[in-house]
Amino acid sequence: MLTAVDTKSSKVRDRIMHTAYRLFSSRGVSQVGIDTILAESGAAKASLYKHFKSKEDLVLAFLEMREDLWTRGWLEAGVREATDDPDGRLLAVFDVFDTWFRRRDFEGCAFVNVLLESEVNSPVHRAAARHLATIRHFLRGLAQDAGLERPKEFAEVWHFLMKGSIVSAFEGERLSAVRARGAGESILENWPRVAKRAGAA
Repeated sequence: MLTAVDTKSSKVRDRIMHTAYRLFSSRGVSQVGIDTILAESGAAKASLYKHFKSKEDLVLAFLEMREDLWTRGWLEAGVREATDDPDGRLLAVFDVFDTWFRRRDFEGCAFVNVLLESEVNSPVHRAAARHLATIRHFLRGLAQDAGLERPKEFAEVWHFLMKGSIVSAFEGERLSAVRARGAGESILENWPRVAKRAGAA
């Protein structure tokens, strides 16, 4: 059973995490210091270091939260809700992106941003790469559902399109998702499909 002290501590951690999430997402990890997070969260430095040993630990927690909220709670959920058609779900990625790109608070891909900002092969760099791999795993599953050959390779190609459209949108080209969707339609049309076995429905 949680005590009042435990509950208060949990609330402080949540406040720190949500502040870090907002700041890291919008400004980037390297541009946001611990002092800024403390000032905006209203938490004491001792409270922050009680829950996170270092800024690196806080960034790792941010990436986990980003996967939960953005990858699973927003991207995957949005794609699955868009349609039951396997090909349609792959294309729906860019429909979801199109809405995102047109938002005034569009912030780009946190995983790519952290990957590029961090030291190669550091814990944060490896974590960002893992979270990007989670997206490709999701795409691979969609490709398998669509009966596409070489689903792993397809997921990598589809991810190229996704990341490219995000960078283009960040440059100011807010129609990049629409254009990426058009390119995706051509890829889907020409990608080989797994041959159905004789007698299969």
